[in-house]
Amino acid sequence: MQTGTDMSRIDAKFAQLRTEGRKAFVAYVMAGDPDYAKGLEIVKGLPAAGVDIIELGMPFTDPMADGNTIQLAGQRALAAGQTLEKTLDYARALRQTDDTTPIVMMGYYNPIYARGVDAFLADAVAAGIDGLIIVDLPPEEDDELCIPAQKAGINFIRLATPTTDDKRLPKVLENTSGFVYYVSMTGITGTAAVQTTEVAPEVARIKAATDLPVIVGFGIKTPEAARAVAEVADGAVVGSAIVDRIARGDSVADVLAFVAALATGTHSA
Repeated sequence: MQTGTDMSRIDAKFAQLRTEGRKAFVAYVMAGDPDYAKGLEIVKGLPAAGVDIIELGMPFTDPMADGNTIQLAGQRALAAGQTLEKTLDYARALRQTDDTTPIVMMGYYNPIYARGVDAFLADAVAAGIDGLIIVDLPPEEDDELCIPAQKAGINFIRLATPTTDDKRLPKVLENTSGFVYYVSMTGITGTAAVQTTEVAPEVARIKAATDLPVIVGFGIKTPEAARAVAEVADGAVVGSAIVDRIARGDSVADVLAFVAALATGTHSA
């Protein structure tokens, strides 16, 4: 989110998509998985594959919300030498050729805290990071990172879940910007398949409380599921299904072809 009157990359992307009558396709990959070079090649290929917003996972030793797929991706990345600095390098590299695709860093607070909030935010802004999703910082801790991030011009994107009731929702939305990430099920990533009949009323409930776009993630494994979710929300996030392809050793071209199919499914909604 740029300062002053400039629209953030995330806001600009959603404005563009609304003009085109399309929903947003968001792809998650773990930075440095399976190694720095191949991971970077995949990230650089995402925009051409139809990805509207890139979620860049920050590998961390002790993830709480991630299922086996994402946990193992983080372990592979760390074993290959990935660091927070190298993850910022991914953004710097992408920005050399792409100044419009939003990049959202997703992960846990510990690596940011260890680096120092002010130093991290300065580096993130310089690298071209547009948003943060930090899953272990609740709204009660907004002064820790959320408020400083917003002041630095970075959107702070909050997760809402099936257990976020009407009493809790306003607190969750209070300092959220960019978009709201609705987690389609309780539990961890990469497990059950999403049920759009359960998602639709929840998305409607959140949209009644905010003007922000609502994007749905967790449990979306196929282009058909991505389309079904996009029909009831402002877009779809796919992570584990993509990371599974990387884990099994698919080529960069094959991973990006799968991503392109997911993007096409989402955009056909």
